[in-house]
Amino acid sequence: MSESLIEGPEAEASLVSARGLDKRFGLTRALQGVEFSARAGEIHAVLGENGAGKSTLMKILAGVIRPDAGELSLGGEAYQPNDPAAAQRAGVAIVHQEPQLCEHLTVSENMSLGAEQTRGGLLDRRAMEQHARRALQELLPDAEAMSIRPEQLLAELGPGPRQLVAIARALASADCRVLILDEPTSSLARSDVEHLFAALRRLRERGLCIVYISHFLEEVMRIADRYTVLRDGAAVGLGEVADATLDEWIRLMVGRDVRDLYPRSEHQSGEVALELDDVWTGAGGPAPLTLRRGEVLGIAGLVGAGRTELLRAVFGLDGVRRGQIRVGAYAGPASPAIRLNQGVGMLSEDRQAEGLAATMSIRDNIILSKLRAFVWPRRARREATRWIEKLDIACRDPDQRVGELSGGNQQKVALARLLRHDVDVLLLDEPTRGIDVASRAQIYGLIDDLASRGRAVLMVSSYLPELFGVCDRIAVMCRGRLGVARPVADLDPESVLHEAAVAS
Repeated sequence: MSESLIEGPEAEASLVSARGLDKRFGLTRALQGVEFSARAGEIHAVLGENGAGKSTLMKILAGVIRPDAGELSLGGEAYQPNDPAAAQRAGVAIVHQEPQLCEHLTVSENMSLGAEQTRGGLLDRRAMEQHARRALQELLPDAEAMSIRPEQLLAELGPGPRQLVAIARALASADCRVLILDEPTSSLARSDVEHLFAALRRLRERGLCIVYISHFLEEVMRIADRYTVLRDGAAVGLGEVADATLDEWIRLMVGRDVRDLYPRSEHQSGEVALELDDVWTGAGGPAPLTLRRGEVLGIAGLVGAGRTELLRAVFGLDGVRRGQIRVGAYAGPASPAIRLNQGVGMLSEDRQAEGLAATMSIRDNIILSKLRAFVWPRRARREATRWIEKLDIACRDPDQRVGELSGGNQQKVALARLLRHDVDVLLLDEPTRGIDVASRAQIYGLIDDLASRGRAVLMVSSYLPELFGVCDRIAVMCRGRLGVARPVADLDPESVLHEAAVAS
């Protein structure tokens, strides 16, 4: 980005700004000459692929790491936080994608963590609860209506209320002027997103500067005022959201035109690969379903509708209360080992806890589910290299730890393991959650290719555009009950949302 973009009136109007930021991690240059500027009373979106430098820039602003070169300013004065505590004292707070909260503590205890109020050497719980209640009411006037009470355990709250508690804690910890939100809606239901957006608009009206990171570009269009795009560690675009288009953002983020985010080839529906007959899981039922080879069947629904529970039951991770699941002609007992031997593989929505061994290498993760009595290291490395090249996994080499990869490349490793196992029925649970646009396009292309080659794909997603873009048919789940799967051409997003939200 040229310096002229943030000079003159723009620079004078900014509350927080960065000039010429550089940061290296070994041989990797995470930031190179980054220019950034955000104003008071605005929501400023920071966009970019995984690995573009967003997290590094935010960590520098929040005092987590220090830049190798460049200058920061806050409120017109030099700003050099040595640690997060110094940043908070200056008025800069960050809420991470996974809020750092303690489930076994109450809401008020979480909000006072590290700054507990005492009386006579004991915790003053009444004062802490009053402090939490004021902070919540300031952020969200209807906090009680959302069942957020200072005295209740955090474990009793859902993802949306927890996110609001994390934000309220950040605002109450100091005189917050700059609030950084990293993927705040990645695990929220639609209703929780609306509550969050309402709270953010109130904070904006109070003059707060909100720096908002998200891969959900449609949401950014709704909530943000201005944007900065990062690519390969450099700022490549700045502007007003009202003047931008999704195509323009995608082009800036990936450095090329993405004309067709959802590649579609002709799918020939074949024989039945998976059949569910009156299946009831722990989330309810019934869930009838017929999946054929050569098709992508999507399951839409709200968070908590029972979609993940259904996939886990099909894969043999959880039991079935009633009904029958047939893979081909087999309808007997199920376990992950049995399903894998039948050619059924599952991609978990929680790749960190269930999908990958983050401390192990790419090579070990790829060959993990199909091991022989003895594994020749050279052969394993060669096999891993083949899949790295086939799925275009960006990494140093097969020995690199999976935990060091971006979200998109981690997901490709998980997919590589399933494909190496030669599964022909794929159960994909939120396959693109937390993944940048370019990686999503690659995964969509892979799903399309698998279906065109006769594989059967059952895909759960909370993101309607990708269900309509990738799937041949969609079934809607509401409170454990699965509706009839219908061709995408016969549906529209509004009817799907209505069916997902209203139980029949």
